[in-house]
Amino acid sequence: MQSQIKHALLASVCALAACAPMSTTSQSPMSFFLTSANPGQGADLGGLAGADAYCQKLATSAGSSAKNWRAYLSSTASGAAAAVNARDRIGRGPWQNAKGVVVASSVDDLHGPDNKLSKQNSLTEKGEVISGRGDTVNMHDILTGSSADGRVDTSAADTTCGNWTKSGEGSAMVGHHDRIGLNESAPMKSWNASHATRGCGMEALKSTGGSGLLYCFAAN
Repeated sequence: MQSQIKHALLASVCALAACAPMSTTSQSPMSFFLTSANPGQGADLGGLAGADAYCQKLATSAGSSAKNWRAYLSSTASGAAAAVNARDRIGRGPWQNAKGVVVASSVDDLHGPDNKLSKQNSLTEKGEVISGRGDTVNMHDILTGSSADGRVDTSAADTTCGNWTKSGEGSAMVGHHDRIGLNESAPMKSWNASHATRGCGMEALKSTGGSGLLYCFAAN
């Protein structure tokens, strides 16, 4: 009798297990976003590695931990370290925002005239729009250190705030996520190469219309 009871209980447990739904981890399809905030030290991001880790942290908080996230930043040659181009470190694409809009199909498309980057499409990891020129607070300056073609900008002595380690004196090239500038010239409307900042600290970044934000791309 006891043996029959044990078999019956075992059969019941197996049946319940078969009916139970499988545990799955839902991953966001997002592969591009604009950071919702600066890490806290202006353009001192802890170098490229620190910036990448910040992108990964925000992506994970938004349910996209399975991807390898990279900050869209270039760095200059320093000592034995070669220069790094933002376009070479973000994968091959395509990339889509938190709402599923494909902003670029490839690296060449991203740096071409037909990409879909704009104020409405350059959403944060939370799927939110960042304010730009004309809003109460302008935050359209996005740190890149890059030229329009996605390579490290060499137009001045410092275009990367000391390879993203300075939060005081220095300067960095920024783009305008809303594609709006002080005038209608093409550079001022560039998403990745509009102008240099007045410094590397938060107050200096804010003075030209920014908040120390970054573009993040999934490299896989």
